[in-house]
Amino acid sequence: MSDVIRLEGIQIPAAVGVTVAERRVRRPVTLDLEVGLDLREAGRVDRIGRTVHYKRIFEVVEDVAASQEHQLVEALGDRIARAVLSKFDVDFVTVTVRKPTPIAGVLQYAGVRITRTREDVS
Repeated sequence: MSDVIRLEGIQIPAAVGVTVAERRVRRPVTLDLEVGLDLREAGRVDRIGRTVHYKRIFEVVEDVAASQEHQLVEALGDRIARAVLSKFDVDFVTVTVRKPTPIAGVLQYAGVRITRTREDVS
C-alpha cells in the first residue's frame, strides 16, 4: 500500500520547446506531482523526519525544470520523476506537465502525465 504526497499547481519558468527559439524564451509550465510512499509512521508519530518534506521535493523539481533545456514536455516529466526517485526513498512518482497556450488562441495547454517507479531508475 502506498500513500501519496501531492504537490499541485507548481509554476516554474522552463525552457521547453522543439525549436531553439522556443527554448530560448523561458515560459512557465504548470506541474503537479504525486509521490507514493508509506506515510503511516509519519502520521502516527507526527514527525517530519518520518516523511519526505514537500519543500525538498519542490527544490528538486525546480532544479530540473529551471536548469536544463527540454525539447519535449515528455522529457521534462521523465527527468523530474527520475530525479525525485533518485533523491528520495519513494515507491513511485507521477508528474503532470502542462505547457500553457502552446498554440496561441487555439489550445489552452498541452501536457503529459508520466508515472515512474523505483524499478525504472534501478
